[in-house]
Amino acid sequence: MLCDNEAVHEYIHPETGDITLPGLLFALSDATRLSIVVTLSDGVERTLNELRGEHAKSTVSHHLKVLREAGAISVRSEGVRCFNQLRCDDLETRFPGLMHFLIDQAAAQGIGPSSPPRQNAV
Repeated sequence: MLCDNEAVHEYIHPETGDITLPGLLFALSDATRLSIVVTLSDGVERTLNELRGEHAKSTVSHHLKVLREAGAISVRSEGVRCFNQLRCDDLETRFPGLMHFLIDQAAAQGIGPSSPPRQNAV
């Protein structure tokens, strides 16, 4: 996966204290974005292509941008590849227990990967 037309990009992420509850809940209100978060809750970094499934690359790129700007995920560039990771510690610090609850509820409703949720998710 390439970042910004093959140029390495430095992504800006909100500081932990700047993550807002309305912004985070908005980002998680879309089923595709919630599925991405559930997938990333195992702690493994993934590229856009690993997350896209049947969605168009541009669609997943937009969803990742919304999640990043809300503070839900971080993006790390390595060469021309971008790796996405859930900001577990930051989200737990800012909103204790919230992500555990939301991820468990989403997984129980079949949102996210087909495998059962991990006990130590987020």
